[in-house]
Amino acid sequence: MEVIDKQVIDNLRAQMRKGTLEYCVLSILSREDAYASAIIGQLKKAEVIVVEGTLYPILTRQKNQGLLSYRWEESPQGPPRKYYTITDYGRAFLSELDKAWTNLVIQIDNIRSGNIG
Repeated sequence: MEVIDKQVIDNLRAQMRKGTLEYCVLSILSREDAYASAIIGQLKKAEVIVVEGTLYPILTRQKNQGLLSYRWEESPQGPPRKYYTITDYGRAFLSELDKAWTNLVIQIDNIRSGNIG
């Protein structure tokens, strides 16, 4: 039996995570407004490890696409925090992503089970 190359698996796992990260961010913000550190905390709890250097470009891109807006709020522990909010357009976009995700899961399940035609 061949030894599984853990580095190859870890690389593929990272690529899969990157592909779903924007979806995860919108999903988190659909439940409540949040600042970047809180978003990272939720992603880490879900074991979707991400660093601020990865998250900020996503938040900026989603804001520029009209999916998110933000506001500044004073923080009891330090400088003001930038809270991100999903927009109505972002909610509609997320709804389409939900449909695409459901279809993808079904397609993968069909392939894995051999139920393809």
